[in-house]
Amino acid sequence: MSVSVSNLSFTYGKHQVLDDVSFITDNGSLTAVLGPNGVGKSTLFQCMLGLLPNYRGLITINGADAKNIGVRALAKQIAYIPQSHAPIFNFSVLDIVLMGTSAQVSAVSNPGRQQIEYAKSALDRLGIYHLKERGYVRISGGERQLVLIARALVQNAKILLMDEPTSNLDYGNQIRIMTHIKKLTAEGYTVIQSTHNPDQTFLFADQVLAMSDGRMIRQGAPRDVLSETVISDLYGVEVEVQSLCRDRARVCLPKAIIHQ
Repeated sequence: MSVSVSNLSFTYGKHQVLDDVSFITDNGSLTAVLGPNGVGKSTLFQCMLGLLPNYRGLITINGADAKNIGVRALAKQIAYIPQSHAPIFNFSVLDIVLMGTSAQVSAVSNPGRQQIEYAKSALDRLGIYHLKERGYVRISGGERQLVLIARALVQNAKILLMDEPTSNLDYGNQIRIMTHIKKLTAEGYTVIQSTHNPDQTFLFADQVLAMSDGRMIRQGAPRDVLSETVISDLYGVEVEVQSLCRDRARVCLPKAIIHQ
């Protein structure tokens, strides 16, 4: 399942948020959209999800123009995973996951046995089946993020858009979430995630899209794209990129700290 974005531009009034953005994802890959706040990452996702249809340019989903794909049909191809959050009502974990099956049933029908089995299977796949009867607001942030991923999986969509999936999680949960996400790409899912974390991008991403002021300034394999100059330009801090484990991993270190 592939996504192609060509010459995408979008404006809010007179303010241009996206300017001539182009990229292609490979099937079964993890693409990280890296950049500071306010560069257009969320707007990019909203255009891809059909929530902001008045863009210029072309977005294709598996070769089809996204503007010609209906909402229900699009939901069967792309699933969106927001940052972990606490809803007003304390739905059970199973009920939260079942919300992802809405495209499979009519507007006046409840999820049936098949949808319930899908939801339980998704929970089991992510190692959180034991939480199915727990209240969503009573579980940890890392567990909530896994529940949101499970909700996306039951849509049976093979393209997953993730908005900073490890935001506000502790280090252990960040690694667990990213490990699960990487396993999904090995199963054929195409994942596009927004992130602020260069180290995480080095470790997990197949492709990085570096964004600044609504433009794609660099794209490609993280080790080819994320130079010290690019990271410094993105975030306004001087850094050094160092390799570890015979260059199997790379880390980004602030010069202000390491040269004190």
